[in-house]
Amino acid sequence: MTDRLYGDDSEPDEPVPAGRVLYVPVRPGPAGCAVRIFRTPQGGRTAVGFSTRQGLTEVLGARQPWIRLGEPALRALAEPLGAVSLTVDPRLTVRDIAPPAPRRRDTTTLTWSPQAVGAVRAAGAAALVGLLSVWLG
Repeated sequence: MTDRLYGDDSEPDEPVPAGRVLYVPVRPGPAGCAVRIFRTPQGGRTAVGFSTRQGLTEVLGARQPWIRLGEPALRALAEPLGAVSLTVDPRLTVRDIAPPAPRRRDTTTLTWSPQAVGAVRAAGAAALVGLLSVWLG
């Protein structure tokens, strides 16, 4: 039997995470949690991770759900969603770039009068009868 070095062992005795472990913001979904994807200032899509839970809370708030993921796992989850970059420890996030447009109040309200509807219906029927009488001779 040959002696192998620890680095050659396919299953080491102690699990070591590949890369650094990040606190990743997620959103609930029908099949569990989904990684949240953010936009860069240039408009590109990026995955976001935080080194500490406190950092995540300071930027996104205490109610933001999160999971811990290794950096390679986060990249693998985000890449099919179009996020090819990873932002670690962002200092600021913006919910809406522009405030929503105020709702326009339509000052004209449509009121329907049964007599007006009947007049249109009667006028339409009279036109149809007139058209048929011309066509039939």
